[in-house]
Amino acid sequence: MISTLPTTHRALTVPEVMAALHLSRFKVYDLIRTKQLPSFTVGRARRVPADALQTFMQHQLEEAA
Repeated sequence: MISTLPTTHRALTVPEVMAALHLSRFKVYDLIRTKQLPSFTVGRARRVPADALQTFMQHQLEEAA
């Protein structure tokens, strides 16, 4: 389903999340801001745990069903 998602990464950059979800930068940061998509920062770098992205997508699928 998320073939653009690097399988070896445990923490994804915002551009990687954008590519995986086919969403804009604004929308990804909106999901982070509203705490729908967990993230953390290291210095100035924002990262999204890969398992958090998987959980987010699973939750979206369950809501849509």
